[in-house]
Amino acid sequence: MPDATTALSVSELNKRSRQALERDVGEVWVEGELSNVSRPASGHIYFTLKDDRAQVRCALFRQRARFISAPMRDGDQVKLRGRVSLFEPRGDYQLIAEAVQAAGLGELLAAYERLKAQLEGEGVFANTRPLPFPPRKLLILSSATGAAIRDVLAVLDARWPLADVTLIPVPVQGAEAAPAMIAALGLLNRQARLDPARDAILITRGGGSLEDLWAFNNEHLARAIFHSRLPVMSAVGHEVDVTLADFAADMRAPTPSAAAERLVPDQHALKRQLNDQQSRLQRAIERRLERDSQQLDSLRARLRHPGEQLNRQRQHVTTLAQRLTRAMQQTLTQQQTRVAQLGRRLASQDMTRLHRAESERVNQLNRRLENAMQRQLQRQQARLTSAARELNAISPLAVLGRGYAIAQDEKGQVVRRAQETTPGQKLSLRLGEGRLSVEVKRRLSK
Repeated sequence: MPDATTALSVSELNKRSRQALERDVGEVWVEGELSNVSRPASGHIYFTLKDDRAQVRCALFRQRARFISAPMRDGDQVKLRGRVSLFEPRGDYQLIAEAVQAAGLGELLAAYERLKAQLEGEGVFANTRPLPFPPRKLLILSSATGAAIRDVLAVLDARWPLADVTLIPVPVQGAEAAPAMIAALGLLNRQARLDPARDAILITRGGGSLEDLWAFNNEHLARAIFHSRLPVMSAVGHEVDVTLADFAADMRAPTPSAAAERLVPDQHALKRQLNDQQSRLQRAIERRLERDSQQLDSLRARLRHPGEQLNRQRQHVTTLAQRLTRAMQQTLTQQQTRVAQLGRRLASQDMTRLHRAESERVNQLNRRLENAMQRQLQRQQARLTSAARELNAISPLAVLGRGYAIAQDEKGQVVRRAQETTPGQKLSLRLGEGRLSVEVKRRLSK
């Protein structure tokens, strides 16, 4: 027994169990009956596969579920290819489905699944080129007598009568079908080099059994479609039928009629759009004409004949000239009246008396000016005397006059401390009156 100290966690136990199942059992084919089929919004399919003695939970994930052509219903007997695994969070033993087929189809479906996986791994299903819309020259590979070509031509004629269609009749069932379609694809691609207007290929046939459609599961046909220089649309069988040719083509349509609808526009819808655009254009033109008519009427109402405009301007100029003449005459009259008044006032004045009065006024002003100048001179002299006293009080010369001296070295710097001198140094002393040149004999600390 293992030691309790090495006990596994539940997560580790489930992880080891899953790895053992996937390694030791791996991928298997299992046959049984479907039950509890569930399709949540995620797109995955969950169900139970059972027989009369046991059952196993199964999951078919969305990326694989979209390739399942047959519906999956409770009670259906199916063969399932999948990987045995374990869902670790819940510890559920389960089968992860990769492919599902109705029981009884046998080896055909098994071969289909193997070839599909091989081609998908090689990238043969990677074409996604857009088809021209509408194509200039559409090349159709189909049976000349089948229902599919009749449906396609009827839809093309109803939707787009201008379609340029070339039918290349080929067998679409039996052993000779795939080689014939491969040869036709090669021929059409070679001719496209000479006629660039050929720009799209449609491969189509009506519905049938798996055996009837088997030619479209041919490996070489799928490769020929993949390598086609011209983009290819495939429309084989009914909506539930999916062939390798559908996967290899650039675009798949669920039915021949749907292929025709996707290849060309609907003339009736275009006519309706054109009529709508024409109506909108007509209404826009009418609104523009109405707006422009109103603007024209407004401009016409404002427009005047040049002669009428000239007469109006001439009348305006005449009016201005008359007003100017009257204004000049009125101003001249006023000035003449004022000159006469001034002349009368001047004549009535005694010039001698006026001269004496003005002379007396000038003398008074001169006396006032002399008095003001004298007072101002006295005030300024007093301020100057006061400033001189203050300046003398703070002047260094006044200090020197009281017996002090200023010592300066050879560079003219003032010596303030004895420590700043050396014995033998020459100094200049400035006194209250004159200067002395001295030599330092000895420094004293006090």
